[in-house]
Amino acid sequence: MCLGVPGRIVAVEGFVAQVDFWGVRRAIRLDVVDEPVATGDWVLNHVGFAIRRIPPEEVDATLALYDEILDAADEDAMRADVRGEIAAARSEPDDG
Repeated sequence: MCLGVPGRIVAVEGFVAQVDFWGVRRAIRLDVVDEPVATGDWVLNHVGFAIRRIPPEEVDATLALYDEILDAADEDAMRADVRGEIAAARSEPDDG
């Protein structure tokens, strides 16, 4: 199973967006996203492509789902790293 990773768009230039994933910024493509996006929007990323804009009313629920997934993965070796990145990103001031 593959999951889309939620991230917040911090900049858009043409069909490329800089997206913040819990404090890690990556360039992703916007060629296949389901609707137009802008700075501040949240998207689901899959292998470097925004595949879906997350409606504002669904952002909290989407992030909560990732918390559930991580809670269920207590034996996963990468869980602590991901939890650390999320905690660090949540403690930083929002620049958007």
